[in-house]
Amino acid sequence: MYAAYHAEIYAYLCRMLRDDELAADLAQETFVKAYRAFDTLADQNRARAWLYQIAGRTALDELRRRKIVRFVPWTGESRGTASSAEDLVLRARLSAELERALMRIPPRQRQALLLAELNDMTGLELADALGVSHVAARALLTRGRESLRQALAVERARSSLEEESRAKESARARVRADRREDEQ
Repeated sequence: MYAAYHAEIYAYLCRMLRDDELAADLAQETFVKAYRAFDTLADQNRARAWLYQIAGRTALDELRRRKIVRFVPWTGESRGTASSAEDLVLRARLSAELERALMRIPPRQRQALLLAELNDMTGLELADALGVSHVAARALLTRGRESLRQALAVERARSSLEEESRAKESARARVRADRREDEQ
């Protein structure tokens, strides 16, 4: 089971924690917990979701202990495509907005979104990984998407205001520089 799922669990924890070393430690802890509780796994076909459930709970416990919640921004990049400089700047900006928006939504909703969107879990796998019913998992995911939409709108508005403020300050600086040139 370790060989089949370690890389996937580690990547999930890296996204949740933004700390590779901590993710490696918690991935190891996840598999130790899974080994100890292996006899409770009723259906071998649900091992992946079961491991995600253990990893998610382990990560949330650690985040609660540390009082930090950070996520690696997802850029949506596909492999094998070269990005222009403009595209890279836009993606970095969107990633920063997305990361801040993700930090605004409740942890369980974040967890559901990450599992469903980044790890391509089906509804049943998501329910198993979250330790809830299929209906509850779908509700968490729906609420998470709506919360993310609202938080992202707030972040985009904030970014626009900051950009507008920087533009105004830049214009003022140019006017001051022009005045100094005229005075000389």
